[in-house]
Amino acid sequence: MRITTFRAMLADEFGAGHAETIAHDHVFAALGGRTVDQALEAGVPTKEIWQAVCEAFEVPPDRR
Repeated sequence: MRITTFRAMLADEFGAGHAETIAHDHVFAALGGRTVDQALEAGVPTKEIWQAVCEAFEVPPDRR
């Protein structure tokens, strides 16, 4: 998944402003204690990041 697609999915699920806050501030244990932005910079695949976000925020399976 492309980063632009990932960012669009994040914004669609949480709203643009909240998505930016999640990406910048929320630390995910499943991403090794990184934020979304840090994980992207470290080269973690976007699918893996999306799965971590969905698990942490209990996104329903049909929207994952």
